[in-house]
Amino acid sequence: MTFEEYVSARYLSLRRFAFLLCGDWAEAEDLVQDGLLRCHARWDRIARDDPHAYVRRAVLNGARNWRRARRLTGPLPESLEAAPVHIDDRLALVGALRALPLDQREVLVLRYFEQLSESEIASHLGVAPGTVKSRAARGLAALRAAGLSEEVGA
Repeated sequence: MTFEEYVSARYLSLRRFAFLLCGDWAEAEDLVQDGLLRCHARWDRIARDDPHAYVRRAVLNGARNWRRARRLTGPLPESLEAAPVHIDDRLALVGALRALPLDQREVLVLRYFEQLSESEIASHLGVAPGTVKSRAARGLAALRAAGLSEEVGA
């Protein structure tokens, strides 16, 4: 698969993934573009194995760096023009995800929105599968307390 084919096929899902991590559409766009830019130079090597895992990891690392640099704890942006239909439910879910600690949010986004297994998440995050399970359990408990666990398929 060429880089252009990959971007064509996966751009929107990468942008949605980045948005769930950072809560800002413009920043999600920047995170995806930065991740893709980093991967472009090494695409021949990346494309041989699992390019989506590699690019997703680049976006995840970018989101971590973005969060560290800005120490965001504020509210979501007022405009979510690209969000699909049930906007109230999605706003509540994104708000609840943003309230979670980053390690729990990463696990829930990778599990329920990217459909990765516990072992794939552990590999992406560089932690043990048991750590993934405990972070997911704590994150889901917090979402249940906010009345939102059904939104992520739990």
